[in-house]
Amino acid sequence: MKHYIFIILIITSLVSCEDVIDVELPEGDNRLVVNGVIRVDKTQEFLPVEITMTESSSFFENNSVALVESAIILYGTPNSDDPLILEGGGISNLAEVESGSGKWVPDPSFDSDQRIRVGNINEGDVFQLIITTDDEQYLATTTYVKSVPIDSLEQGDETLFSGDETEVIVTFTDPGESNDFYLLDLDFGEFLVTEDEFYQGQTFVFSYFYDNELELDTSSVVDISLLGVDESFYNYMNQIIVQSGGDQGPFQTPAATVRGNIINITDIDNDEVVDNVEQSDNFALGYFAIIEEYKDSIVITNNETN
Repeated sequence: MKHYIFIILIITSLVSCEDVIDVELPEGDNRLVVNGVIRVDKTQEFLPVEITMTESSSFFENNSVALVESAIILYGTPNSDDPLILEGGGISNLAEVESGSGKWVPDPSFDSDQRIRVGNINEGDVFQLIITTDDEQYLATTTYVKSVPIDSLEQGDETLFSGDETEVIVTFTDPGESNDFYLLDLDFGEFLVTEDEFYQGQTFVFSYFYDNELELDTSSVVDISLLGVDESFYNYMNQIIVQSGGDQGPFQTPAATVRGNIINITDIDNDEVVDNVEQSDNFALGYFAIIEEYKDSIVITNNETN
């Protein structure tokens, strides 16, 4: 009995000595955050252009809508003598859907249609997004990348660790004409990147295992997209996936700063300069990309949960 009383006295003394500690969190600079990934469906007439722009905030606070004065998209084929000059394309002026929404789409108030027709773009075409705020101007440049269809989706019966994961087997065929990079959107905020280094020109089959916490059942529909990406976007998404641990979307503010392709060009006045050397740390977060997408769905038919 004396032994138990002694333990109780020790615990009581430890609890009574607790102090509240105020942790001073570092305050980072607010940055423009751009969700500018546009997925191209070649069966549609127009590109589904919708670019969301917010501003990063301090720790524990939600991002606020960015105050943007204008945004435009230039597109076309790079001139062989001067790649910065785009030929045979056009310009799409963007406007905010409604004030304070942070969502920008082709401006419907223009006399001419500002939407970009899918039939007017080709693989290798270059797109430039120019964003202007009160004090800054940003530029993002990307190349249109095509994808390949998903050959098949099948539900497997293999598991990993807990024994009740859901296996989906994905099959697609790489064209083998170049070094290709892919992004898979596996639904539920799950993403995966892959390159064709070891399956160039071949059919690629792999399994993806969904955690039991997703609670997939016999009525669950899993939507999977296969997107063609360039090497830069492949590397960017790979870093995002590693940092997020697969539990957040690619355009939430990551745990550490991952630099995308949006540079600050405010002080650039020389056409031969393609990066802001004087303000190399002053850049926006997020990414701008034009990528072809193929989608397919699978219905979970025999998943057993414990």
